[in-house]
Amino acid sequence: MNTSDNKATLSFSDGSPSVEFPIYKGTVGPDVIDIRKLYAGTGKFTYDPGFMSTASCNSSITYIDGDKGELQYRGYPIEQLAVNADFMESCYLLLNGELPNNVQKQEFVDTVTKHTMVHEQMQFFFRGFRRDAHPMSVLVGTVGALASFYHDSLDINDAKQREISAIRLIAKMPTLVAMAYKYSMGQPFMYPRNDLSYSANFMRMMFGNPCEEYKVNDVLVRALDRILILHADHEQNASTSTVRLAGSSGANPFACIAAGIACLWGPAHGGANEAALTMLKEIGSVDNIPAFIEQVKDKNSSVKLMGFGHRVYKNFDPRAKLMRETCYEVLEELGLQDDPLFKLAMELEKIALNDEYFVSRKLYPNVDFYSGIVQSALGIPVSLFTGIFAMARTIGWIAQWNEMIADPEQKIGRPRQLFVGSTVRDVKPLDQR
Repeated sequence: MNTSDNKATLSFSDGSPSVEFPIYKGTVGPDVIDIRKLYAGTGKFTYDPGFMSTASCNSSITYIDGDKGELQYRGYPIEQLAVNADFMESCYLLLNGELPNNVQKQEFVDTVTKHTMVHEQMQFFFRGFRRDAHPMSVLVGTVGALASFYHDSLDINDAKQREISAIRLIAKMPTLVAMAYKYSMGQPFMYPRNDLSYSANFMRMMFGNPCEEYKVNDVLVRALDRILILHADHEQNASTSTVRLAGSSGANPFACIAAGIACLWGPAHGGANEAALTMLKEIGSVDNIPAFIEQVKDKNSSVKLMGFGHRVYKNFDPRAKLMRETCYEVLEELGLQDDPLFKLAMELEKIALNDEYFVSRKLYPNVDFYSGIVQSALGIPVSLFTGIFAMARTIGWIAQWNEMIADPEQKIGRPRQLFVGSTVRDVKPLDQR
């Protein structure tokens, strides 16, 4: 952090003395006012529900400019990473700060590949769940349970042990997600294959079976790989902040990632692509789109347009254009251009991109709109969409957690409050209440 020559002065209308706060400059993005000594100096807190104006940490991992529609991992634009790198290279970048060369990439891929199996006893954890359990509840439980198997890497102050934990989480998440799917289907678990790429291995564990050899489709594998890259990290969002907050207490990395999965499970966060696909199914057919659009525009209607617009991106979601390309590639590869659901999605996209109501409000299709369509085309059930999201975001969570643990300024998270409850009062005996 670089201290600015400028200072922020807070003055009070009640005659209390003014106080000055230092201003820090990042490499890009808005300056921040350091208010850490606000309470000590004034006896007052700030009030910021949702932390909309609060920087909770300094980070060198991911940068977002919502107004310009920019997303960068370690300075690299997402548009370039999605085209010129694969998910494993993106993982290496997020963890280590630089893209790998050939040798570094091969070593990293080999290490991850050799950690993809989970302990055989994990199968018994799955048997404890109902077959219709939501995959996210299964993942919260099984990821948290990993801490029971790896006592050799739970010292968070040991950089080497943090690295081992990071590799284990990246490697085992696809295996656990695929196991959750197979369990729900009543099918046998598929063990990982060391001769396949990260994304191809996941596809095989999901859709292969012991009766026949699984045929890898490069177009579909590339589509999944792009989904993973585009969802790998997104700065200090709700689930990442949850991981950091849990980690600030010294909790082990498996517990912290389980906490992140629990937060991601919320429909306002990780469930957006599921909501977008549910909306398409409710519309039903292309013929019903005009009536649906009218309902969306009606202020008195509760109907919402899901998969359009974004809380951070006020212009367009840079991931959406990339996901759109992948969407069309997958539909063409699988011959699904005439599938009623996908025709409906493409027609809705066309209307939203040309209708003045949506254009003026910058309600462009976001990454969730397209990724839901792609995942559905790949054969991934709607209930597992958020599980795929968690698989992708694990690298972001673990990179952010690792950065936080190594930060000398990190403290246990402890937000304050504006108390609006009752003032002190006496407890009366039971017969007088």
